[in-house]
Amino acid sequence: MKLDILAFGAHPDDIELSCSGWLLTEKANGKKTGVVDLTIGELSTRGTVDSRRQETAVATHLLRLDVRENLEMPDGFFTINEANIRSVINCLRAYQPEIVLCNAPHDRHPDHGRASQLVSEACFLSGLQKIETTHQGNPQQAWRPKYVFQYIQDRFIDPDFLIDISAVMDQKIA
Repeated sequence: MKLDILAFGAHPDDIELSCSGWLLTEKANGKKTGVVDLTIGELSTRGTVDSRRQETAVATHLLRLDVRENLEMPDGFFTINEANIRSVINCLRAYQPEIVLCNAPHDRHPDHGRASQLVSEACFLSGLQKIETTHQGNPQQAWRPKYVFQYIQDRFIDPDFLIDISAVMDQKIA
Protein backbone atom coordinates (compact mmCIF):
# COMPACT_ATOMS: atom_id res chain seq x y z
CA MET A 1 0.00 0.00 0.00
CA LYS A 2 1.38 3.38 -1.00
CA LEU A 3 1.12 6.04 1.70
CA ASP A 4 1.29 9.80 1.42
CA ILE A 5 2.77 10.28 4.90
CA LEU A 6 4.59 7.77 7.10
CA ALA A 7 5.50 8.89 10.62
CA PHE A 8 8.18 7.12 12.66
CA GLY A 9 8.43 7.38 16.43
CA ALA A 10 10.92 5.93 18.87
CA HIS A 11 8.04 5.07 21.23
CA PRO A 12 4.34 4.27 20.80
CA ASP A 13 3.23 7.71 22.06
CA ASP A 14 5.69 9.94 20.19
CA ILE A 15 3.46 10.44 17.16
CA GLU A 16 0.30 11.03 19.19
CA LEU A 17 1.99 13.70 21.31
CA SER A 18 3.95 15.41 18.56
CA CYS A 19 2.51 15.23 15.06
CA SER A 20 -0.88 13.52 15.20
CA GLY A 21 -2.55 16.83 14.38
CA TRP A 22 -0.77 16.91 11.02
CA LEU A 23 -1.75 13.30 10.32
CA LEU A 24 -5.38 14.08 11.17
CA THR A 25 -5.32 17.19 8.98
CA GLU A 26 -3.94 15.25 6.02
CA LYS A 27 -6.39 12.38 6.60
CA ALA A 28 -9.22 14.95 6.37
CA ASN A 29 -7.70 15.97 3.02
CA GLY A 30 -8.00 12.39 1.75
CA LYS A 31 -4.35 11.39 2.28
CA LYS A 32 -3.19 7.90 3.28
CA THR A 33 -1.26 7.89 6.54
CA GLY A 34 0.70 5.42 8.62
CA VAL A 35 2.83 5.11 11.73
CA VAL A 36 5.81 2.93 12.53
CA ASP A 37 6.88 2.73 16.18
CA LEU A 38 10.47 1.61 16.64
CA THR A 39 10.00 0.18 20.17
CA ILE A 40 7.12 -1.07 22.31
CA GLY A 41 8.10 1.35 25.08
CA GLU A 42 8.91 -1.36 27.59
CA LEU A 43 11.02 1.00 29.74
CA SER A 44 8.26 3.58 30.09
CA THR A 45 7.62 4.97 33.56
CA ARG A 46 4.09 5.87 32.47
CA GLY A 47 2.25 2.61 32.04
CA THR A 48 3.01 -0.96 31.09
CA VAL A 49 3.56 -2.66 27.76
CA ASP A 50 -0.04 -3.88 27.89
CA SER A 51 -1.50 -0.47 28.72
CA ARG A 52 0.59 1.12 25.97
CA ARG A 53 -0.65 -1.47 23.47
CA GLN A 54 -4.23 -0.63 24.44
CA GLU A 55 -3.55 3.11 24.09
CA THR A 56 -1.90 2.49 20.72
CA ALA A 57 -4.94 0.57 19.47
CA VAL A 58 -7.28 3.39 20.52
CA ALA A 59 -5.01 6.05 18.99
CA THR A 60 -4.67 4.09 15.75
CA HIS A 61 -8.46 4.03 15.45
CA LEU A 62 -8.89 7.72 16.34
CA LEU A 63 -6.17 8.74 13.86
CA ARG A 64 -7.83 6.57 11.17
CA LEU A 65 -4.41 5.28 10.15
CA ASP A 66 -4.12 3.13 7.05
CA VAL A 67 -1.26 1.18 8.64
CA ARG A 68 0.55 0.92 11.96
CA GLU A 69 3.57 -1.26 12.69
CA ASN A 70 5.98 -1.76 15.54
CA LEU A 71 9.54 -2.84 14.75
CA GLU A 72 10.12 -3.98 18.37
CA MET A 73 13.62 -2.60 18.71
CA PRO A 74 14.82 -2.55 22.35
CA ASP A 75 13.57 0.55 24.15
CA GLY A 76 16.49 2.59 25.45
CA PHE A 77 19.06 0.38 23.76
CA PHE A 78 18.38 0.28 20.03
CA THR A 79 21.36 1.24 17.95
CA ILE A 80 21.98 2.59 14.50
CA ASN A 81 23.17 -0.60 12.88
CA GLU A 82 22.61 -2.41 9.61
CA ALA A 83 19.81 -4.64 10.90
CA ASN A 84 17.78 -1.70 12.25
CA ILE A 85 18.41 0.44 9.18
CA ARG A 86 17.25 -2.44 6.98
CA SER A 87 14.06 -2.78 9.07
CA VAL A 88 13.24 0.86 8.42
CA ILE A 89 14.21 0.56 4.73
CA ASN A 90 11.81 -2.38 4.44
CA CYS A 91 8.95 -0.19 5.73
CA LEU A 92 9.90 2.69 3.46
CA ARG A 93 9.96 0.47 0.40
CA ALA A 94 6.75 -1.33 1.37
CA TYR A 95 4.74 1.89 1.85
CA GLN A 96 6.59 4.27 -0.49
CA PRO A 97 5.66 7.45 1.37
CA GLU A 98 6.15 10.85 -0.23
CA ILE A 99 6.69 12.40 3.21
CA VAL A 100 8.40 10.88 6.25
CA LEU A 101 8.09 12.35 9.72
CA CYS A 102 10.57 11.42 12.45
CA ASN A 103 11.74 12.47 15.90
CA ALA A 104 13.77 15.65 16.38
CA PRO A 105 17.55 15.27 16.15
CA HIS A 106 18.05 16.58 19.71
CA ASP A 107 15.71 15.94 22.62
CA ARG A 108 15.59 15.06 26.31
CA HIS A 109 15.17 11.33 25.63
CA PRO A 110 18.26 9.81 23.97
CA ASP A 111 16.08 7.42 21.92
CA HIS A 112 14.53 10.38 20.10
CA GLY A 113 17.79 11.69 18.65
CA ARG A 114 18.92 8.16 17.71
CA ALA A 115 15.55 7.49 16.06
CA SER A 116 15.90 10.69 14.04
CA GLN A 117 19.34 9.68 12.80
CA LEU A 118 18.30 6.08 12.14
CA VAL A 119 15.23 7.05 10.09
CA SER A 120 17.04 9.85 8.23
CA GLU A 121 19.88 7.51 7.22
CA ALA A 122 17.41 4.80 6.19
CA CYS A 123 15.49 7.30 4.03
CA PHE A 124 18.64 7.99 2.03
CA LEU A 125 19.82 4.37 1.84
CA SER A 126 16.35 3.17 0.83
CA GLY A 127 16.86 4.90 -2.50
CA LEU A 128 19.97 2.90 -3.35
CA GLN A 129 19.24 0.10 -5.81
CA LYS A 130 22.18 -2.04 -4.69
CA ILE A 131 20.67 -2.48 -1.22
CA GLU A 132 18.42 -5.50 -1.64
CA THR A 133 15.41 -6.13 0.59
CA THR A 134 12.34 -8.32 0.42
CA HIS A 135 8.80 -7.95 1.71
CA GLN A 136 6.59 -11.02 2.08
CA GLY A 137 9.12 -12.98 0.04
CA ASN A 138 9.17 -10.54 -2.88
CA PRO A 139 12.08 -8.27 -3.82
CA GLN A 140 11.47 -4.60 -3.11
CA GLN A 141 12.34 -1.72 -5.40
CA ALA A 142 14.45 1.19 -4.23
CA TRP A 143 12.39 4.09 -2.89
CA ARG A 144 13.41 7.41 -1.41
CA PRO A 145 10.82 9.77 0.13
CA LYS A 146 10.68 13.27 -1.33
CA TYR A 147 10.73 14.89 2.12
CA VAL A 148 11.92 13.98 5.61
CA PHE A 149 10.65 16.29 8.35
CA GLN A 150 11.48 16.14 12.05
CA TYR A 151 8.82 16.97 14.61
CA ILE A 152 9.44 18.79 17.87
CA GLN A 153 8.82 17.00 21.16
CA ASP A 154 10.42 18.09 24.44
CA ARG A 155 13.14 20.60 23.55
CA PHE A 156 12.25 23.67 21.54
CA ILE A 157 13.81 23.78 18.10
CA ASP A 158 13.10 26.81 15.91
CA PRO A 159 10.71 25.34 13.31
CA ASP A 160 11.10 25.84 9.58
CA PHE A 161 7.32 25.73 9.12
CA LEU A 162 4.12 25.26 11.13
CA ILE A 163 0.99 23.27 10.32
CA ASP A 164 -2.36 24.73 11.40
CA ILE A 165 -4.16 21.90 13.21
CA SER A 166 -6.89 24.00 14.82
CA ALA A 167 -9.60 22.20 12.80
CA VAL A 168 -8.57 18.84 14.31
CA MET A 169 -7.39 19.92 17.76
CA ASP A 170 -10.23 18.18 19.61
CA GLN A 171 -9.42 14.93 17.76
CA LYS A 172 -5.73 15.29 18.61
CA ILE A 173 -6.49 15.79 22.29
CA ALA A 174 -8.74 12.70 22.26
